[in-house]
Amino acid sequence: MRRRAIVPLLVVAALALTACGDDDTTDVGADASTTSSAPTAFPVTVTAANGEITIDEQPSRIVSLSPTATEMLFAIGAGDQVVAVDEFSTFPPEAPITDLSGYQANVEAIAGYDPDLVVMQSDDIGDELAAIDVPLVVAPAAAVLDDSYEQLELLGLVTGHVDAARAVADDMRAEIDELVASVPDTDEPLTYYYELDTEYFSVTSSTFIGALFSMAGFENIADAADDGTSGGYPQLSVEYIVDADPDVIFLADTKCCNQTAETVADRAGWSTMTAVRAGRIVELDDDIASRWGPRVVDLLEQIVTATTAATGADPY
Repeated sequence: MRRRAIVPLLVVAALALTACGDDDTTDVGADASTTSSAPTAFPVTVTAANGEITIDEQPSRIVSLSPTATEMLFAIGAGDQVVAVDEFSTFPPEAPITDLSGYQANVEAIAGYDPDLVVMQSDDIGDELAAIDVPLVVAPAAAVLDDSYEQLELLGLVTGHVDAARAVADDMRAEIDELVASVPDTDEPLTYYYELDTEYFSVTSSTFIGALFSMAGFENIADAADDGTSGGYPQLSVEYIVDADPDVIFLADTKCCNQTAETVADRAGWSTMTAVRAGRIVELDDDIASRWGPRVVDLLEQIVTATTAATGADPY
């Protein structure tokens, strides 16, 4: 299967696209793809998750406190404008990583980088940034794939890389369509268990990650265990997982918790499970599995590959 080439190198809230009366200002949001040509001139006004934001000039000192936003910024060609990223923005390697935190953001520490734009997942310090005249664009966790595409185009508009952002989004759409089209037909859907950590927290099909598995024809064992209070992230019991006997196990805790196919096979009672006996334990990269930028294509490729392998096309 073709590996995706990342171009030069995270929105639950919908963004609505409307053009302003001023030719030099554009208001963007949800359906950015409906615009025929957005200006690269500034100022631009966008409607992000934290409301209407106006960027007077093309930013040259961007601080990104979101690993996914960092990946997106570099993917659309705005990497040279990024002067600092948070401690978890480990990709791409050239990102200027610092000890800044996106979870406990410190305005004084951020201001030390003299930013003209801050991108993060929440609006926790929006008022403080406004007090020092630094615009904030909030890009929260994506709920569906369209959110990923919209965030890419939003970042393209606020950084002056409109065409490149649309190209990245279009490339993602095309490759995802290709991957989904390659999913083999099965008489019965394959079942899977997705492990977030060693406490057996998982995801349901209602989550961004779970939707990717549904696209690949998988059935989620966690769905039946969700009581509706977990926000899509239920904690399963060992007994439940073993009894559900999934066809494939996906580990999204290989980095955080050092889990491997071997450690799973060594767990008491797990050796009888179909996925373990057949060697269908997929070790994911925690970072890729927790972000919704361009590398979501790589994650979906691993999921589809697992589907193909489980149906007998290729051994693990």
